[in-house]
Amino acid sequence: MANVIKLRKGLDIHLQGKAAENLIKLKSNGKFALVPDDFEGVTPKVVVKEGDKVKAGDALFVNKQYPEVRFASPVSGIVREVVRGERRKVLCIKVDSDSQQEYVDYGKKDVAKMDGQQVIDALLEAGLFGYINQLPYAVSTNPSVQPKAIFVSALRDKPLSGDFQYEAKGQEQDFVTGIQALSKIAKTYIGLGIQPDFQTEIRKLGIDKYAELNIFDGPCPAGNVGVQVNHVNPVNKGEVVWTVGDPTVVLFIGRLFNTGKVNLTRRVALCGSEVTSPAYVDMLVGEELSTLLSNSYDASKSVRIINGNVLTGRPTTKEGFLGAHTSEITVIPEGDDADEVLGWILPRFNQFSVSRSYFSWLQNPWFCSKKKQYALDARIKGGERHMIMSGEYDKVLPMDIYGEYLIKAIIAGDIDRQEALGIYEVSPEDFALAEFVDSSKLELQRIVREGLNILRKENS
Repeated sequence: MANVIKLRKGLDIHLQGKAAENLIKLKSNGKFALVPDDFEGVTPKVVVKEGDKVKAGDALFVNKQYPEVRFASPVSGIVREVVRGERRKVLCIKVDSDSQQEYVDYGKKDVAKMDGQQVIDALLEAGLFGYINQLPYAVSTNPSVQPKAIFVSALRDKPLSGDFQYEAKGQEQDFVTGIQALSKIAKTYIGLGIQPDFQTEIRKLGIDKYAELNIFDGPCPAGNVGVQVNHVNPVNKGEVVWTVGDPTVVLFIGRLFNTGKVNLTRRVALCGSEVTSPAYVDMLVGEELSTLLSNSYDASKSVRIINGNVLTGRPTTKEGFLGAHTSEITVIPEGDDADEVLGWILPRFNQFSVSRSYFSWLQNPWFCSKKKQYALDARIKGGERHMIMSGEYDKVLPMDIYGEYLIKAIIAGDIDRQEALGIYEVSPEDFALAEFVDSSKLELQRIVREGLNILRKENS
């Protein structure tokens, strides 16, 4: 039996434009790029040159700090350009794909006969190891450090997030193989939501033999892998856990061992209130978004295109590329053309707020199962101001830490205080909801990321 962990703190934001379980097919324009910034904490060293011929699974760059950690090309083709920014920072490596794909054959493997080091070596060779992160610091992990446990979150509960149960349909064996492989390295925990069909299928394939299942019953951010670690096996100073917050990575790993090839296909939700027909599409990591977005929304409107979900995603354009951990492409109104006469004094029945200053709270009573959906735009609606200790963060942060005090310690640069307040347990995404409700309009995710980077540098 799976353990059921009930969470009370958090916030579900109901937005218009959730993707329907309808799969649309698109013809790729053949333009791909792998973006090093998708892998937090990695300093890239490019190992290809413009004009080189690569196969799907060949390395495009490696982690300069750990050169054995390679990052595989999603397609076969010609390296078109290595794009660099200020101080020659590598922004992306572009590849023009072949019409007929060629794959590096790493050979099918029987995971049952492998040990943990053999699994790690196989992932390093195929360029997939860098997709695994770690706590503390919430960065791409170091293969030389043995983790005390591995956590996989198969629950997506952020606003408009893609349904992993729908994505994994028909690929349950790949998921179980991926979990079996990870379990060879360290004790593995899987966090799930109320997904009866998915749970039934993976249990039929014997996943209980390889991992401990935990069902998280509560509002967002119950799906955050950091929240799950906090409730199951917290990280203390000096300890390391590996995390897979993107369950599609487990499919990548399972496909590698079952087929011997690197297949970075993922099912992406095209969603948001500005999307004409929200649906799903199968895309490769690094695929250009222009084909997907060409006729999906009214181009005459001012919109914000987000590579990811509305809480943690990054702004992008049609010329952007699908992120390595991206399960949604979201399109919402920018809000720069909004014209609200006496907006601050109106009752605001169609705008969302966590406080009762808007009358919209009357439309979402606790006993109503069908919640009103909102079309929120990208405006901040206010400027940055002094931080007030109001307890706002604690209401949406279901972790055993004092969020507001931790943020103040990071801003002050007090490392001893940060350690005492649990910075080793958190990642920036854990503060995404706190950033949304914050009346001080602070960029909490950026603050936490800067704090973690400083702490990692100090402890290196």
